[in-house]
Amino acid sequence: MAKWGEGDPRWIVEERADAKNVNNWHWTEKNATQWSKDKLKELLLNIVVEDDRGRCEIKETSKLEGEATANNRKAKLIFFYEFEIELDWEGSLKNSENKTVYKGKVTIPNLSEEHDASDVDVDITVNGESNDAYALKDLMRKKAPALIRAKLDAYIRQLREEFTQGMILPTKSETDSTATKEDADVSAAAKAKVAGKQNGLSPTKKESVGVKIPTTAVAMTVEFKCRVSELYMALTDKNMVRAFTRGGANMVCEAENGGRFSLFDGNVTGQFVELVLSRHCHPLFSPSTAKVAPCRHRRPRGIGSHPIGRLRDR
Repeated sequence: MAKWGEGDPRWIVEERADAKNVNNWHWTEKNATQWSKDKLKELLLNIVVEDDRGRCEIKETSKLEGEATANNRKAKLIFFYEFEIELDWEGSLKNSENKTVYKGKVTIPNLSEEHDASDVDVDITVNGESNDAYALKDLMRKKAPALIRAKLDAYIRQLREEFTQGMILPTKSETDSTATKEDADVSAAAKAKVAGKQNGLSPTKKESVGVKIPTTAVAMTVEFKCRVSELYMALTDKNMVRAFTRGGANMVCEAENGGRFSLFDGNVTGQFVELVLSRHCHPLFSPSTAKVAPCRHRRPRGIGSHPIGRLRDR
């Protein structure tokens, strides 16, 4: 056992206001596949190689298959990516009477975290068997791989630096330092405001207080699979109410106009506002634990979407 104060800091529980992934200990994963495909297309298309013989340009991505993920474990980033890429290129000779545009492919079969960008294979092929076609292939073979590997290195670097922003959560010490700076800024602003008042200056804008909490209304409709008379009895008959609520000796159910009811050990109380035998039941609920005025609930709906105030069989 380590001495007090000498333990591995990774094992010390960190205080977090959001209680999320303390010390960045747990494994988190972020899908980078679509981002990677878009980034690779952006980097690899329109690459141009040129010399005194001719000019070639990568035009399209004919194949881009694979996947990529970024992972965080113990505040350490781990990357998995594997792609197979095929690019279409076009080229033509400069000083030849033949102005034919030749086409070919660039194949990258092994872009993955197992290889550095400098070790990735780049295969060049051309469609055609003429001397002009082979000349353009030679141009691509000599100049294109270095440019392509540089673009792949840029992709790997941006995957590690840009895509992973926010994956490692800030620690308490970092949060505290940020909060201290914010407090200092607030204090400086407050001092400036006081100084402005002392100098007879009025504030330029009204400061808002508090936060706006979004709310919404919830409406619920319940359909009871029973006869109207049975539903009415379940709501008003003391024995049936006790059976359905498993009420004890202190349960109260006075089924009459103005009568009281008390259910679930007094946690739900209220009174019957109006009762008509097997036709109308209007309870007014008042939770005993709430320190507010009783609220009038919507009447639950019965068979066939009729209000419980008018109970009807199908």
